[in-house]
Amino acid sequence: MDIVGVLAVAFWAMLPAYVPNNAAVLVGGGPPIDGGRTWNGRRLLGDGKTWLGTAGGIAAGAALALGLNAIRPAITDAVAGLPEFTLVAAITLPAGALLGDIAASFLKRRTGRERGAAFPGLDQLDFVVGSLGLTVLLAPEWFVATFTLPVLAVVLVITPVLHVGTNLVAYMLSLKSEPW
Repeated sequence: MDIVGVLAVAFWAMLPAYVPNNAAVLVGGGPPIDGGRTWNGRRLLGDGKTWLGTAGGIAAGAALALGLNAIRPAITDAVAGLPEFTLVAAITLPAGALLGDIAASFLKRRTGRERGAAFPGLDQLDFVVGSLGLTVLLAPEWFVATFTLPVLAVVLVITPVLHVGTNLVAYMLSLKSEPW
């Protein structure tokens, strides 16, 4: 597969993992997952991680994966090699992305960082590790067929660039209070 094909597969396969955090913000609100509980005087996760946002983010990512499946036949002549999402992969990619984000929030609280504080590296890759980790556990055949070494390398390189770029644009548009 040429570099354009690898880039296309990487972006296509990760789209259901890229969308859930943004959807969670739009849908979020309501009771926090941690129920306000603390550990050593600090919140476990904070008010930014809610049940409604998590459910909405997973639903948005899964719906996107199924929507990509629907349009895939129409574009496979132009872009060969795009994977079809299994139902399990359609759920594990967004669910894992949010689990990774939740785990990062827990680590941030344990290290004394407040909600919205930067944690370079973790902020850019937490959802990737979560989505890929959950998918390899629950949809291993699909994962191995889709995430070849070149595709994984592209995901690990383009994701931080996309993350920083989209957050900077959102900050400049006053949609976010911090640029990370």
